[in-house]
Amino acid sequence: MKFTDQGYIINLRRHGEKSLILTVLSKEHGKVTGYVKNCLSKKNLSTFQLGNLVKIDAYARVDENMLLFRVELVSPLAVNFMSDNNKLRVLSSFCSLCNACMPEQENLERFYYYIDSFFNLIGEDNWLAHYSYFEFYLLEFLGVGLDLSACSATGRTDNLAYVSPKTGRAVCAEAGEPYKDRLFKFPHFILNQEYSPSKEELRDLLKMTEFFLYKNFFATHGLKFPKCRVNLAEII
Repeated sequence: MKFTDQGYIINLRRHGEKSLILTVLSKEHGKVTGYVKNCLSKKNLSTFQLGNLVKIDAYARVDENMLLFRVELVSPLAVNFMSDNNKLRVLSSFCSLCNACMPEQENLERFYYYIDSFFNLIGEDNWLAHYSYFEFYLLEFLGVGLDLSACSATGRTDNLAYVSPKTGRAVCAEAGEPYKDRLFKFPHFILNQEYSPSKEELRDLLKMTEFFLYKNFFATHGLKFPKCRVNLAEII
C-alpha cells in the first residue's frame, strides 16, 4: 500500500524517545494512523501539533502492517488556537471525537467540507457555528443522524419547533408545547444553512449533539465518551 494525501493532525502518541504514532484526518483516505520515525527533534516540534495541516506520504509493505509516514507541514494552523482557551477546548473536543469514533481509511466525501470549514474559518467571529455544523453532520456521517423532515406526532412539515430526545425526530410547536421542557430546540439555523446563529441557538444545538452522540453512537458501541467534550455549551 502506498499513497499521498493531506489532512489535519488529530492525535499524537510518543513511541520511544524520538518517534510518534500519528493520526491524521485526511481528505481522500479519512482517518489514517501511521508511524513517524525519529521525528521528535527541536526542529520538527512545531510540525507535530494538533490541528496542523500536513502532507503525508504513507506506505506499508503489506496491507496488514501499520503505515509508515513521511510528514511535511503544509500550514501551521495550530497557532490559530493557542491564544484562546475556548478555541483550544473546542479543538480538543474535535480531535477526541474524530479519533474515538471515525473508522480507519474511509473516504469522508462531502463531510470533509465541514472539517475544512472549522479549521480554515477559526479566525472568524462565528467560528463556533462552524464547529456546531461539524458535530451535527458527524451524526449523519456515523449513520445515526436525526430525522427532522416532519413532525413525529402529526406528520406536519411546517412550524417545527422541537426534537424528541427519545426518537431523534422533529416535533411541531403545537404537539410539543406540553412537553417543551423535555425536548430539544429545533436547529433551524443548521437546516437553513445560516452561519450567524444566536448564542442561545448555539448552546441548544451543542447540548443536543452531545446528547445524541453519546446515546446513539458511543453508548450503543460501548465506547467511552470523551471527557473534553462534556459541557462544551458552557463556553458560550
